[in-house]
Amino acid sequence: MRNFEFFTPTRIMFGKAMEEKAGELAVEYGNKVLLHYGKGHIKKTGLLDKVICSLEAKGVKVFELGGVKPNPEISLVREGIKICRENNIDFILAVGGGSTIDSAKAISIGVPYDGDVWDFYFKGVIPKKALPIGAVLTIPAAGSEMSKVSVITNGSYKVGFASDIIRPKFAILNPELTYTLPKWQTAAGIVDIMAHVMERYFTEEKYVDFSDRMCEGLIESMIKYAPVVMDEPSNYNARAEIMWAGAIAHNGLLGMGRIEDWASHRIEMPLSAIYDLTHGAGLSIIFPAWIRYVAKKKPGPFIKFFTRIFNIDYDFDYPESVIKTGLTMLEDFYKSIGMPVRLQEVEIDDARFEEMAQIVTVKSAQGNLLKLQKEDIIEIYKLALEG
Repeated sequence: MRNFEFFTPTRIMFGKAMEEKAGELAVEYGNKVLLHYGKGHIKKTGLLDKVICSLEAKGVKVFELGGVKPNPEISLVREGIKICRENNIDFILAVGGGSTIDSAKAISIGVPYDGDVWDFYFKGVIPKKALPIGAVLTIPAAGSEMSKVSVITNGSYKVGFASDIIRPKFAILNPELTYTLPKWQTAAGIVDIMAHVMERYFTEEKYVDFSDRMCEGLIESMIKYAPVVMDEPSNYNARAEIMWAGAIAHNGLLGMGRIEDWASHRIEMPLSAIYDLTHGAGLSIIFPAWIRYVAKKKPGPFIKFFTRIFNIDYDFDYPESVIKTGLTMLEDFYKSIGMPVRLQEVEIDDARFEEMAQIVTVKSAQGNLLKLQKEDIIEIYKLALEG
């Protein structure tokens, strides 16, 4: 196990009606709030009005910025920075899923910075200050409510940035707010949660059995509760399991002492940026393709994963059969909740594979379990297309 430092300052308010506490939590950081949200779903459900009432009851002046898209764009981030500067905003409250929270994080570091906010994502500039932010989560998926990561899209580039300075001060998690999610978004979120764990799990680092078991337990819970929420969208207990798992999957805890990979996420990002594909749907396509490619040279972590998660018997004469069977079972799970497993299913062909691979490797090779160059990534895209 490697040395590590674990830091998570986010205060979690979990349970029914917790969104009513938004005002008393936000006012601790000032009396001017930028309320940041998506395309209007929270207006239809009444959540937006409920949050505004909570803020105003505590004397907080509210400035609104809606319009966040599933792959949050740099243009809206710049608009948010402008609003914050012009109105001396003290705090940003994101109400929505990971895209909204990621956008709020980008705004938070852009406000006190003299240059362009994209510098943090593409040029490696390190922020020194940030406005404090909070979150009211409506889509369990990205884990942005507790993470130090923000992912922003700029044209064909979808790029992540990480710093503890952008971790939310608090996050409100009410599973009831997820009842109205369409099945597609629910399923894509579950895939994303599982992917965050698998990016950390697939390592050759030794003596990490404790975190192995935590990772395995979380994934097993997702496999257990995914079909429940597909059939019973208002099942509070199943929604609660998924919502809490989403936060834990990406707050950093499960990666402590390990070497993480993250190649699959980066290989998927051009699909989201160029084709506007839902991130979780891209991951259900890319992750099996990545496993097929990498397991040829590094079978060990995958054999362990599939024997433990799907209870596949180890074949001493043909151990690779575990991976073959496990991949079939993983893809069958994705399909069972309505997720695609091939690019053909989402009408993406091979026309831009080289361009996408170039974007992924523009700075360096990707992955740690196996270093992947441009040519490797093209092959993974081909596997994602054909199987």
